[in-house]
Amino acid sequence: MDVFFWEFDQKCKETDIQVDWYFPNDATHGDYQLLTIKYDSSKSIESFFLESLAQPENDYTHIFTHFLELCTPFFQQVKQLSKAKIIAVDHNPRPLEGYPVDKRIKKRIKGLLFSRSIDLFIGVSEYTVKELLKDFGRHIQPKTRVIYNGINLEEIKTRTNRNLEKPTFLVASHLRQSKGIQDLIQAVALLPEAIKNEIKIDVFGDGPYKMELQALVEELQLKPCFNFKGSTAQLKSIYANYDYMLQPTHMECFSLSILESLAANVPVITTNVGGNEEAITHNENGFIFEAKNIKQLANLLQEIYLGDRKINVNARKLIEDRFTIDKMVMNYLNLIIYK
Repeated sequence: MDVFFWEFDQKCKETDIQVDWYFPNDATHGDYQLLTIKYDSSKSIESFFLESLAQPENDYTHIFTHFLELCTPFFQQVKQLSKAKIIAVDHNPRPLEGYPVDKRIKKRIKGLLFSRSIDLFIGVSEYTVKELLKDFGRHIQPKTRVIYNGINLEEIKTRTNRNLEKPTFLVASHLRQSKGIQDLIQAVALLPEAIKNEIKIDVFGDGPYKMELQALVEELQLKPCFNFKGSTAQLKSIYANYDYMLQPTHMECFSLSILESLAANVPVITTNVGGNEEAITHNENGFIFEAKNIKQLANLLQEIYLGDRKINVNARKLIEDRFTIDKMVMNYLNLIIYK
């Protein structure tokens, strides 16, 4: 989201719109130094914003929230202090099995109590909007819409050829259990010995589940197959070194790594969760399998590795047409310009 914040701020300035950014801390990397950032590390971002909103000089016309819990008393308090249009953006994935019953009931009650204080709900995928309606009630449907996340194509190196047999694979993911990389490891264990002796999967990323994943690789005697390469800031130039990206995730909202991989002309093998199928069309620019279905993933990997399944199209075109950072910025800017 960093690039979106920078680009949105710049576009607003070009349109004579002043934006104040309320963050939980002082961000200084990249173009954050060009933003008007307000923060108080001794207070929660909600408390600090409410205090600031009570000041007469902060007479905002639009208030956007990102990464805040929706339909809470905070939004009611904001509405009491301001006449601004409140636009709440939901980036959050949901558990594969859904929320427990008690949490679903609490969310529905919050929707009845506080959704009236939000003028517009933005989901970053069609999936997200459907989940918003499930969470807070269908009465919010008239004030929901989708604005897809986008990426900067100029930063991403593009692959110009693809191995249709014995392809190379990468994983780019935070290493936590919900990302399903343990399923991938177990799927590789089911492959024929001839493939296991050759297949190579590089895993980029770090996280609290790394040691468990490495232990599983060792337990299943798959160390030659997996290379844990850690986190890197160079992913945008690394995707193009591979033929396919693997993302066996159990929960997703709308994955930027999927968009980046496609922009690099690297098809994606991923699960049928979240907004994945809004970017990946099975057998066209990637492959979809059922989340947690290890046998299905193993069969798919075997067919792809042997060349029995292949992707021939330029996967970048979809991103150029639908998921650029410029489109994302203009969609949000239009919420301000066209009242």
